[in-house]
Amino acid sequence: MPALLAAAWALLSAAFLALLLLHRAQARRPGVRTDVASAFFQDLIRYGKTKRGGGQQASWLRRLQVPKRWFTHFYVVSILWNGFLLLRLFQAEFLGASLPPWVQIFHGAFSTDLQKENTDSERFSALLVLLLLWLHSFQRLAECLYTSVFSNGVIHIVQYCFGIGYYIAVGSTVLCQVPTNVRNGEELSVQILWYHIVGIVMYIWASLHQHRCLVILANLRKSKSGKVLSLNHSIPFGDWFERVSCPHYFAELLIYISMAITFGFHNVTWWFVVMYVFFNQALAAVLCHEFYQEKFTSYPKHRKAFVPFIF
Repeated sequence: MPALLAAAWALLSAAFLALLLLHRAQARRPGVRTDVASAFFQDLIRYGKTKRGGGQQASWLRRLQVPKRWFTHFYVVSILWNGFLLLRLFQAEFLGASLPPWVQIFHGAFSTDLQKENTDSERFSALLVLLLLWLHSFQRLAECLYTSVFSNGVIHIVQYCFGIGYYIAVGSTVLCQVPTNVRNGEELSVQILWYHIVGIVMYIWASLHQHRCLVILANLRKSKSGKVLSLNHSIPFGDWFERVSCPHYFAELLIYISMAITFGFHNVTWWFVVMYVFFNQALAAVLCHEFYQEKFTSYPKHRKAFVPFIF
């Protein structure tokens, strides 16, 4: 059953790779976008500034859209759900409490069952990763509320529902990396290992850069006093924007890699989560990169879309 969980993330990764390849194929043949299926596909994968057509869109497509600022709902759900899992896991590990029966059923079906000598390090790693995931969601919610300046952009209702489900699934995946004996009442013996430290340091480093890049984007629309002056798009400069169009997406990937390191490098299921994040963020970054190139003739030609020096 643990292999089934990894396979699900692998399948999701493959799906987003297919979406990316299909978009690139359509980009090379602009004429194919005129049919209804292609228009629906492009509408489904785009959001915010990369949406095309605006008021020219068919009315049935506009009815499937919700405001982009509803991104905040993703992080509210993540804070509540993953905070709940974090609290119950902490109680189970240190206070001798039991996981709720319905959580035990899910956990028992998908969790790992490792050797005794590896159990404490695996249990502590999962607890740390769940904490990092919760902190990341808290930071992103704060940035959505107090840093970012949202325009009147929209997202597809399918994207919105998928985002809600994603944050429930990713926290549940972390819980399933805890060995099954968490339910046996054995108190956790904390073992801080070198990869925990490396993972946390990388997480902090990537999070700081992500925040700086989001501040740069927000300041394009604000005065020095912090007043919003415009909702128009401009070319961002500074920090990792000097290398890629979407450094905040690249930082998101690094954050999930830092969690894989915190797991100790060898957690196959989480590497499939990282693979999903890679292709998901790559698709969004390519769309944003194309938007900048089409809108601004002076856009820096040396910038890549997502990963510095690569693409």
